[in-house]
Amino acid sequence: MTRGEPTVVWRDEALLVLDKPARLPTTSPSGGDCLTARARAIDPHAPHLHPTSRLDAEVTGLVTFARTRAANRVLLEARAQGRYRRLYLGIAAASPEPPEGEWDWPISIDVRDARLRTVEPGPGTRAARTRYRVEARTAAATLLALRPRTGRTHQLRVHAAAAGAPLLGDVAYGGARRVVLPGGRVVTARRTMLHCARLELPAFAEGHPTGERKVIEAPPPEDMRRAWEALGGGALVLG
Repeated sequence: MTRGEPTVVWRDEALLVLDKPARLPTTSPSGGDCLTARARAIDPHAPHLHPTSRLDAEVTGLVTFARTRAANRVLLEARAQGRYRRLYLGIAAASPEPPEGEWDWPISIDVRDARLRTVEPGPGTRAARTRYRVEARTAAATLLALRPRTGRTHQLRVHAAAAGAPLLGDVAYGGARRVVLPGGRVVTARRTMLHCARLELPAFAEGHPTGERKVIEAPPPEDMRRAWEALGGGALVLG
């Protein structure tokens, strides 16, 4: 499957925010194609270009790069203080109960496959918190708004699966690849249906933090919009 091109959503003296396409990893330890390499090609004159968050390869949406070391320090402090906020939209076949709350299962490395994570006790256990809310339901699917309070590997995917609502397309964590509707129509999710749709982060002016916050948004991509509509949902837009 082909990879799309990242889109520049915001750029100033301190930040570069890209809308990452599906199937493109954020980083590549082996030096292969990744969002970070593409960011350097997009912004070759940045004094310092560092991703301040990461999305799994199949996940789409907003990734922020600090363009200076000072901006990177400010964003790290903001994350530690809970002032760097992210909103994700996810599609699941089932609904969690209750429809709104917080998942706080610690996350560990899966002893069966070190590439995966689990809420079962194991090595590398770290605290993890995710705020969630059911945004909409159809007879076949649920639209979830997910707000991570921590940033663990695969956190949203693992928490949704542990809550009985694995994300569509997320076969690694029990998500269905296909949903058969009552009339027999089949809706296929060719990737994990998860998108980072909104950021709230410190605002900068001339490279310096202003004390205010900036909100940056990216609408869900076409494959996710089509899937939600085919599952009986309306227009998939940010609330």
